[in-house]
Amino acid sequence: MDRYPTVADVAESARRLVSRFPGTCRLRRIGTSRAGRPISMLSVGHGPRHVLVVAGPHPDEPAGGATGIALAQRVARGDRLSAATDPSLVTWDVVLCLDPDGAALSEGLAEATAGAAPDGRPGPTLESYYRTAFRPVAAEQPEWAPIESRQLPESQALFRVIDELRPFLQCSLHNVEAGGTWVQLTRALPGLAAPFQASAAEIGIPVQHGTFDALYWENPSPGVHVLPPPDSTDRLAAGSAEIGLSTWCAPLRYGGVTAIVEVPLWATDMADDPSPHPDAARVLSDLAGLVRDGGRQVTALLDKARGFLPPARDSPRRRVLEWMADGLYDLVAESWTPLARQAAEASGDGDPRRLSTAQVCALDVVARRQPLRAAGLLLRLLEQSDDAAAPGLHRELDELFTAWCTDFERALGLRWVPVSSQVEHQARTVVAAAESALRIVR
Repeated sequence: MDRYPTVADVAESARRLVSRFPGTCRLRRIGTSRAGRPISMLSVGHGPRHVLVVAGPHPDEPAGGATGIALAQRVARGDRLSAATDPSLVTWDVVLCLDPDGAALSEGLAEATAGAAPDGRPGPTLESYYRTAFRPVAAEQPEWAPIESRQLPESQALFRVIDELRPFLQCSLHNVEAGGTWVQLTRALPGLAAPFQASAAEIGIPVQHGTFDALYWENPSPGVHVLPPPDSTDRLAAGSAEIGLSTWCAPLRYGGVTAIVEVPLWATDMADDPSPHPDAARVLSDLAGLVRDGGRQVTALLDKARGFLPPARDSPRRRVLEWMADGLYDLVAESWTPLARQAAEASGDGDPRRLSTAQVCALDVVARRQPLRAAGLLLRLLEQSDDAAAPGLHRELDELFTAWCTDFERALGLRWVPVSSQVEHQARTVVAAAESALRIVR
């Protein structure tokens, strides 16, 4: 496997699996997207307990569909049978793509990131990825929309399935552009850390020691983060104080747990370096400037193009650009002010306020990706415009975009993680989470 499957590829694989194992597998429509696309779920087994796997919650994170099919195949065939993967004991339910509308706007991502294989051929570039990928505004992300006081039909479909199945485990399949692998849990799974870390080591994916997404969460083991108590809102990332409203937390009301499994597209050895960073305060200040400056440059070009771009109400890409221009860059940069202050006040290597190289690396990725996401979207809109000013603005932005991608790859020493490795590690982690969760609920 050297490319990501499209939504259509995943659906066809699911249909073939139902044909091959008609007594074990079944496929049904669980909802309809805002644009009328089907949201389908593949179920494998007839056990009384359920594992719910959610693929495609973010359209710019493409490995989940392949992982969902790989898991369904293993359960249907009886590969590496355990209590958690025994279809007579546990039913595995795989939502094939939670956001098919977003996936349609990331069309071409499979081709853009194809060409890398374990045989040493060079992998795809950040340029090819960011030119194609699409990520909606927070209020249009199905898992996150309830936090933004929106009830999307995609969110409602997932909530209905959770209420119907009452899964003891929900797994949400994600990618991060660069860094290492980690897992976020809505409550502790004591048996997960060892197999998760062993899988990463065997496959050659670094474990992320500290991540922007869960910077203040409980961290019982490297790469494993547990949601803090609901009243600990000061330990959540900016904008996530109402995380209890998300689809991630819905299984908690039935005694279940959610595991958000993150696997990088590109890896860096800095991600698993726990050593104290020698100059974290200065670097965080530089990164805050980087995200602000990059955001301002993209926004300045957006300002020149606003008159001829499609209106935001008609263009999801335009909505993202306006959302980012309306304070997102500053929000990201300002969220690091307390960290920089603490790092500056730290007195020695043992001081818990001192940030590690891995933690600074995670923040570095966030700082670089925000302007790149915006630039990629604006480049697409300019390419589609027939206004006379569009080509010149495109050339100016393309020069910035290419330089930023090159600097990103060099600064973090990025290397492509083959698609097969991403899928294998993600699938192993989901199975390990299921085995750990089943021991708790049995």
